[in-house]
Amino acid sequence: MRTRKTWEMTWFEIKDAIADNAGIIIPIGATEQHGPHLPIATDSIVATETAMALAEENNLLVALPITYTCKSRPQTGGGMNFIGTHGLKGQTFIDMLCQVIEGYMRHGFKRIVLLNGHMENSNFIYDAAYQSMEDGKHGDVKIVIFEMAFDEFPEDLMKDLFGDDFPGWGYDHAGIYETSMFLYKRPDLVQFDRAVDDRPGEMVWYDVLPIPDSFTSESGCLWKAKHATPEMGKRVWEAQLAKLNEAIKKELPL
Repeated sequence: MRTRKTWEMTWFEIKDAIADNAGIIIPIGATEQHGPHLPIATDSIVATETAMALAEENNLLVALPITYTCKSRPQTGGGMNFIGTHGLKGQTFIDMLCQVIEGYMRHGFKRIVLLNGHMENSNFIYDAAYQSMEDGKHGDVKIVIFEMAFDEFPEDLMKDLFGDDFPGWGYDHAGIYETSMFLYKRPDLVQFDRAVDDRPGEMVWYDVLPIPDSFTSESGCLWKAKHATPEMGKRVWEAQLAKLNEAIKKELPL
């Protein structure tokens, strides 16, 4: 196949791929600040790069990424007060994604993967997928929904990433995990000389509106970006791909 990126394909090529039982993987990211050293498209880029790495081995096409998604929360992404961060109303996002999924089902895709790169999207993606299947018209379609597989990292990798100082995945926003991956996969987009170790003034388990200043950090980073390395990024990338490949082969076999 010449390419698996749908945005580079003709409709004739997509038609032939569907006839060959190709599935579709939809990268779902965000438009959200990631500190002074990473781009606002970080979540979208990670989801898209990961989707492309999964596509060939699993006979998947990669859909155009969805980049305008759900609102950033202060203690998992810095919140909505940072310039460059956008967030749709939850129902708007659900309606949009539901129609995107239904469009691919209408075209004949039977194997659909939703790959989420932005924590705040999670339940909304599930809702959209559920709604798209609820009428029962697509009984031969199977949808698999993935977060990035960081919750599945082995203990030794977590120890090397964070030592004894793991803050929880929400607080590692623009921190060691994402910065390391970008240093490995997209070093051209990292301004590592501007990376900082930062944290919110208050680290709490709840939200408040209006957002208190103490719930965010000055930089937008919520943890230790300066601890990232490309070597750690390679390990994170490979561990994540291994888990996602394993799950796709189980749930959507060729």
